[in-house]
Amino acid sequence: MTGRGRPRKAATPKTDCAKGKTTTAEYPENGFTEEKHNATTTEQKPKGRNQKTPNSTNEKSSEQSSQKKKTKNFTEEINKPPTDDTKAPSRGSRATTGAGKSKEKSEVELTKPQPETPKDKTQDSATATKPKKRPGTAKSEEKTKTTQPEDTTKTSIKSTKPKTWAGKDKSKEKSEVELTKPQPETPKDKTQDSATATKPKKRPGTAKSEEKTKTTQPEDTTKTSIKSTKTCATVDSLLSTTLETLKIKKRDKSDTSEVVNNLIKHIIKHLKKNTCCFTTAEPLKTGSYYENLKISKPDEFDVMLSIEVDRVKIEPFGDNRAFYSVALKRGNNPLKKFQDDDILCASEMLTEFRDEVKKCVKAFPDWTVTRKKPGCPAVTLTTTVQSVIISLDVVLSIKVRTSWPAFTQQGFQIQGWLGTKVKQDYKRQQYYLVPKYEGRGAVEHDGVLAKDAWRVSFSHVEKGILLNHGSEKTCCEREGQRCCRKECLKLLKHLLSLLKEREASFEKFYSYQAKTTLLHACSSRGKDSDWSASSLSRCFLQLLEDFMGHLERCVLPNFFIPDQNLLFGIDKTKCLRLARCIKEECDNGFPIFRLN
Repeated sequence: MTGRGRPRKAATPKTDCAKGKTTTAEYPENGFTEEKHNATTTEQKPKGRNQKTPNSTNEKSSEQSSQKKKTKNFTEEINKPPTDDTKAPSRGSRATTGAGKSKEKSEVELTKPQPETPKDKTQDSATATKPKKRPGTAKSEEKTKTTQPEDTTKTSIKSTKPKTWAGKDKSKEKSEVELTKPQPETPKDKTQDSATATKPKKRPGTAKSEEKTKTTQPEDTTKTSIKSTKTCATVDSLLSTTLETLKIKKRDKSDTSEVVNNLIKHIIKHLKKNTCCFTTAEPLKTGSYYENLKISKPDEFDVMLSIEVDRVKIEPFGDNRAFYSVALKRGNNPLKKFQDDDILCASEMLTEFRDEVKKCVKAFPDWTVTRKKPGCPAVTLTTTVQSVIISLDVVLSIKVRTSWPAFTQQGFQIQGWLGTKVKQDYKRQQYYLVPKYEGRGAVEHDGVLAKDAWRVSFSHVEKGILLNHGSEKTCCEREGQRCCRKECLKLLKHLLSLLKEREASFEKFYSYQAKTTLLHACSSRGKDSDWSASSLSRCFLQLLEDFMGHLERCVLPNFFIPDQNLLFGIDKTKCLRLARCIKEECDNGFPIFRLN
């Protein structure tokens, strides 16, 4: 039988066929070869295990046609999408016939890639030219891109070297398939060394470790945020509970306000009937109670009785820019009786006013006039309503119907909060002067005694701002969003009062400093979203930071008069001590609120 005999020697690479000369072209990047028969090109897939070959070099036309059909089938198989399960063919893809065995083997050797060059040349060629993708090599090339260290390249080159089977060269088809297989991962130690030496792209060996690192960090952050959320939730609950305890009952409000209003009505009536200087007095209800900022109990009321004047001349008194000397200008004003050397004497005017109030209060045995405090512009009256001691401050004031003084130009910055139009409307209103001084009344500056000094008051503007405090007109209305501006101020006032009860050295700190801090805070953070009711703890802590900053610098500018420092005259050590106490309360979750 043919095909069983001993294989002959391989034929020469080029064989002259009967019909024409056949040349073989190699396309290693596509994994197949081309044979040209008389300007006719056919594609041929590498030989498989069970492929049959012609018996001799002189094939018949029928055998050529059958060969073309087989080549067409192989071409269709090549065009199929590559799969990862590419398997190497058997050891030697031998022909079944003996006559054409050696010739077929020579043709296969010509159509397969040439033996690989030595190691160094292969490395250079791999870096110089990048062949196109071959079917079945997509994943291996992707891994090769990500694994670019030198150790990996050397390993892949070693794996592509042809091996020998029983002293014979292994078929080049198998070595080509081995190139398409995924390259083995580099050893763990080499990967770590290359990662520390140079920082290449992600390598397969380090993928899991990097994933663990990425997943570990968010877990720690999440745990921290959960703890902070629990802390904020605890503080929110405590602050909300504290605010509930600070609310004033409506019945207590109505009872006390009725008693206070009745007395004020009688005082105004008495002044108009029995005096010639205070007949034009008009009540102006100011202070925390009328601003809806009173906490705990309705036990303090402030009412200004103002006397209108047309024009005055104001000059600074002292170094603090807080006090001024006042002189009346043209006109027949009944207050000229209190003027001495063109200076309106606040002490004489306040003394006569106080005497008239005392006369009126004699008709109300439930009310008592308290002793006068040095420098205080008010006549303080006290009474008891339902076991609660109530104090009423009746303040003498002058209402000036002229433009605001020049020293207020840099103050009152509410443009970014309430708008320029609102600011202009407020500045068209009058302002007030109250007889107030600090220190010793006999101290003289430029011929003016301290007890005759006056202080500028914008309490009516403060009241208007706090009652309409939103950048949006509907803030805190039924149809609008609620904010926490007033709640933050109530908590700060409560904290300050508790600390003053605990330490007597804090007696020079008062609630007006807390209100001024809020006005500055609202001016710098004017949007209602910055003070949303759901962010009570955050807003309160921010307000405390603002207040502590003023204490540490010992500077708290008046909201209307920037040159005036509301912390002037207070020892710096006391300011720092109060700031430390507030910080301790913040850090410990406000234990002072839990005790009260």
